Amino acid sequence: MAKIAIIGAGSMVFSTTLTNDIMQTPGLEGATVALMDPVLSKVKSVEEYVNKIIKNNNLTHKMFATDSQTEALKDADYVITTFQIGGMDAYKHDYEIPLKYGVDQCIGQCVGPGGVMRGLRTIPVLAGLMKDMEALCPNALLLNYVNPMCTCSIGMAMSSDIPFVGLCHGIQTTLDLISGYVDVDKDNIDFLAAGINHMAWFLELKHKQTGQDLYPTFRANIEKPEYYINDKVRIETARQFGYFMTESTGHLSEYLYWFRKNRDLLDTYCDQPAFGGETGACYKFCCAMADKYEEIDILSLESGQLEPRSIDYCSRILEAMETGVPFRFNGNIINREGYISNLPREACVEVPIYVDKSGLHPTHVGKLPSQLAAVNQSNVTLQMLAAEAAVTADEELAFSAVAMDPLTSAVLGLKDTRDMVRDLFQAEAQWLPHFEGRLPKKVGLIEVPEGTTGVPVPLDPALAVANRFTKLAD
Repeated sequence: MAKIAIIGAGSMVFSTTLTNDIMQTPGLEGATVALMDPVLSKVKSVEEYVNKIIKNNNLTHKMFATDSQTEALKDADYVITTFQIGGMDAYKHDYEIPLKYGVDQCIGQCVGPGGVMRGLRTIPVLAGLMKDMEALCPNALLLNYVNPMCTCSIGMAMSSDIPFVGLCHGIQTTLDLISGYVDVDKDNIDFLAAGINHMAWFLELKHKQTGQDLYPTFRANIEKPEYYINDKVRIETARQFGYFMTESTGHLSEYLYWFRKNRDLLDTYCDQPAFGGETGACYKFCCAMADKYEEIDILSLESGQLEPRSIDYCSRILEAMETGVPFRFNGNIINREGYISNLPREACVEVPIYVDKSGLHPTHVGKLPSQLAAVNQSNVTLQMLAAEAAVTADEELAFSAVAMDPLTSAVLGLKDTRDMVRDLFQAEAQWLPHFEGRLPKKVGLIEVPEGTTGVPVPLDPALAVANRFTKLAD
């Protein structure tokens, strides 16, 4: 029987969704699931909830809670990660300090100053987990839900050879939206999507039965105000670059240079509530949920019945590996084999992957349209710098990562960026032990007194020739 370890199982939404799916997955009957979280009281409530479902439905699965990573990982076949290092305390700094400097984030988890800091906190923990896996379950597959997905994936690949894949909901939820916009059931849509996490492009949209290209209908509809108002940034990006991508306006607006850098643009493109672009939408939502359920054990109110299997890829990947029945999904992996040929081999890319008993089989997408690769590269550069900064504990690389962030560079100069990163490092020092209290160096402005004469410098050759001709003419 398979053993599955969920690391960060105190995350109520993820852990209950995953366990609900696992209990309905062919090939996982009688599986053991280790629910691990350093806060045992949190994961105990999840254990109690899941065991109520097992009892009510006469299932043979075994669930147990533990605060020991070693106990959870020992002899595991699959490891699923769902944790958030620093929790809401760190997230508060990720959001509030950049805002003080004028960097307005809606989500602040995957790129931007918030995404870089989250990566710096998280990658060392993932690296430690993978080292433990090397000793306790070296043949296990790691399925990662922890953000920032691309940055973490690059850092994980730098830290260990344990096989892993990053999972997200972007493809599934975007396909639901596309289905409504073209009036075709999603099960009847053939698509090809590739790029990077949260910025994967739908390169093809076709009707499965007729082969009809659905993009003309989609492009015509997004020109209509009633469609446009739902998702202004994502639709505007599709109008300008030719293809629709995963993730909503709130996410995408902070991944790009063009939508959040001043008040006029925010009012034009990010004027819808919550994840439609609202400032701090995700942080505020998480705070509201934490406050609402602080005094309530929400799991005690559940019916104890199995819910319909979710859209998550995770259980279907496990099913394919246990039964041998192939499954196709979009996953996040390192581009070592050039699955997307015009993105760096060290980057994390999101491409179609087939999975069966023999493991993961990524597909070679080839070359993205050049403009799409360029938009992706704007985030890849940040991700690669941030991952290297986390793995090597290099505070100057951390500054460089934030400096290369599209939104930050559209709003701030280098001095203010550096000051902001220093403030973030100071505020989050307790979650950055590998930096040993070091901050990016302080670099002030150089004052130039009035009347200062510059030292002699060599002339540009072309300018020197021009000066010589001027003197001859005189």
